[in-house]
Amino acid sequence: MSSRVFYGSINHGQIAQFVSLAVKLDKIVEGLDFSSLTSKDKVAVKMHLGFTDGAQTIPSFYVRRVVEKIKETGASPYITDNPTSVYNAFHRGYTQETCGCPIIPIAGIKDLYGYETKINYMDIETMSMAGVLHDSDALVNLSHAKAQNNVGYAAALKNIGVGGYGGSDRWKKIHGVFNTVSWDSGKCTPEHAGKLVGSCPYEYIKYDKEEHDLKINRGKCYNGNCMECIEADGDIGCLSIDPEGFETFHEIIAIGSKKILDTFDSDKVFHINFLMDMTPTCDCMGIVQPQIVPDIGIVGSRDIVAVEQASIDLIGKEELIWSKIPPYFKHLNTDKSAGLHPFQRLWGPMKDPYLVTKYGEKYGMGSRDYELVEILPAEETMQMKGGHSFERGPSFA
Repeated sequence: MSSRVFYGSINHGQIAQFVSLAVKLDKIVEGLDFSSLTSKDKVAVKMHLGFTDGAQTIPSFYVRRVVEKIKETGASPYITDNPTSVYNAFHRGYTQETCGCPIIPIAGIKDLYGYETKINYMDIETMSMAGVLHDSDALVNLSHAKAQNNVGYAAALKNIGVGGYGGSDRWKKIHGVFNTVSWDSGKCTPEHAGKLVGSCPYEYIKYDKEEHDLKINRGKCYNGNCMECIEADGDIGCLSIDPEGFETFHEIIAIGSKKILDTFDSDKVFHINFLMDMTPTCDCMGIVQPQIVPDIGIVGSRDIVAVEQASIDLIGKEELIWSKIPPYFKHLNTDKSAGLHPFQRLWGPMKDPYLVTKYGEKYGMGSRDYELVEILPAEETMQMKGGHSFERGPSFA
């Protein structure tokens, strides 16, 4: 059975407030139906608040509109993210005054407040689920979609599947499963290892001569777009870049997300993705980055898999803004006929955005089959009659 995904396009049929993106967001929230929330509910609004100079997450203007809709139910909302982002969020315009509710660290002031959760994936037995999420009665998963160097795409599932755990587990365990290398040490001499290191134009291959250990930073590897290390390996055949090495990060995100969602009643979980100001890498990079695909709008659903599938599909209809791709991307796939998602053309074919929904569905979080319900489409609203207030002079309205 398909899930409903509400979609508000950034495009509008006329210059009028009643068809603005803000109004479309209000109607998306109405479609999601917050009426299941009660006055006793403590509602976590999980979002990424950016980092240092990285201010391209969700504007506080839209955050506040969602917060106000939660408060209309009588419930008590609070925005939550990792402590570092929370402590300096005011530098990027996120305050209780601008957002309409408190902003609190997701795992306590030292990023250590959590609940041990069984994971049993690869060498990860447990992870520490962030205490604030665990203790909350409801969840509004507010996510900024973008390209991402580890998995190709990131939004709702990564927002909780990574961002919903304590700092040590976020970086050492979750990101650790990604750092696997298909390298046969027995076939590789130290001299050949040095050749492999020198072959990477990004310096992402490291070799420890004393330990005879070679590692590739797969989070920054351009895989099928590059493969210069494989060419350098030649007939030795000690190194391979395979898709399975990139899927592990998708799967641990899905497992982590499932554990968090299972702590909530299903009728008290809502997902909203903002497909705007989409950048080449994660919001945690701490810098302003160029927008690499055109703005699309906002999507929302009670089904996390469906909202991600719809987001990836909508982005997939767009073309990369080639003039805005940073020059350090030396290996881009410019062949549109290859049938790759725009973010694969950026980060390589093995970083397939659709893997996130494949594993989301596998672990029972929802369906990739969805019905897209567009809110106030431009083709219809251009025929409507309505007024608009233009700024003409001093006003306090």
